[in-house]
Amino acid sequence: MAEQPKPSVKLPKVSQLGYVVADIDRACKYYESTLGIGPFCPPFEVDMSGAVFKGEPVQTKIKVAFVQSGAVQIELIQPVEGRNPYTDYLAKHGDGIHHLAFTVADMDAAKAEFAAAGLQPVFYHDMVVMQFAYYDTSEVGGVMTELLYYKMDIPGTSSKA
Repeated sequence: MAEQPKPSVKLPKVSQLGYVVADIDRACKYYESTLGIGPFCPPFEVDMSGAVFKGEPVQTKIKVAFVQSGAVQIELIQPVEGRNPYTDYLAKHGDGIHHLAFTVADMDAAKAEFAAAGLQPVFYHDMVVMQFAYYDTSEVGGVMTELLYYKMDIPGTSSKA
């Protein structure tokens, strides 16, 4: 039997599945009424101004809604304005799964592991309560990888790695 290669990056278990949708209210209702997933928290707008997308600072807003499903959080994301990876995803694919997220205990160490593997973030931001960094790993498997680091405990989230 062939020996398994050691991964370049060591990640914790998946903590979140992120879906990009054109209409977040419609998506919440569908998941709740048809699939029995929910209830989602009421969708709310997030100003992500100051995020860096493809090396450039951007002024952008999104709407999000969350629900915990066992150990995994489901995030619905609707782009509202500005440049971001969600708008690009919708234009190319329509509604669908955008990313797998991993909650890390040390964002700097995790980013260093990704850099050592030749991966640089395509979208990142250091916000008041958390940091995130997206890596384009969509070539194999079709989804991005997101690192999440929570600066404080947030009720209703899997906030600690």
